[in-house]
Amino acid sequence: MSLNLSNVTLTYPDGRERLTALDSVDLSVRAGDFVAVTGPSGSGKSSLLAVAGTLVTPDSGVVVVDGIEVSELSSADRARVRRDHIGFVFQQDNLLPSLTALDQLLLTAHVRRRRPSKHRAEAMALLDEVGLADSAQRRPHELSGGMRQRVNIARALMGEPSLLLIDEPTSALDIERGRAVVALISRLVRERNLAAVLVSHDLDTLSPGQRTGVDATVHMQDGRIDTRVAHAAA
Repeated sequence: MSLNLSNVTLTYPDGRERLTALDSVDLSVRAGDFVAVTGPSGSGKSSLLAVAGTLVTPDSGVVVVDGIEVSELSSADRARVRRDHIGFVFQQDNLLPSLTALDQLLLTAHVRRRRPSKHRAEAMALLDEVGLADSAQRRPHELSGGMRQRVNIARALMGEPSLLLIDEPTSALDIERGRAVVALISRLVRERNLAAVLVSHDLDTLSPGQRTGVDATVHMQDGRIDTRVAHAAA
């Protein structure tokens, strides 16, 4: 499994009490699987993504990323796992205004301790995969919202991570552009044999059961997974 959460519980301080964000959660995602996590606000979706991305250490349970058990690692070692094994697609694209689309990707190569000069070809290939080869020298203000999100996706794939974690990627897009973004992620997951987890409240864009949609939908409520539905591709 590229991602395995086993009996994971996470609590936060809430005055004199503790609020349970995740309650004995189990979730496994294999390479090539594209799973959407849905549920109402406060159901635990974002907490699940934070634990899967090694950004937060749970109170108890086991978290395995790409075969590495990360629950007991030091903060420095967890950071290395994030750098080397996980790609993040954020809700906001967080692109640097002064950098071109190409430079956004090359900066990621630098952060991941790869020489940008050696990864220019990889960055250009990724921009081509997301349909932005002709926009490599454009800066964020010259790109539409959908185009900026595609740069965001390409940037997350620099360095060939095995796990892709995606936080509400369609929240700022209309339904048509949102579905296009989900379809793009779906294609890249299959072509690159990634494990992918997408958190979303926007069910209309997920296209479950379609080749351009998610493979399974997990519904959360009160910090627990109450439903998981696998979708056969149409």
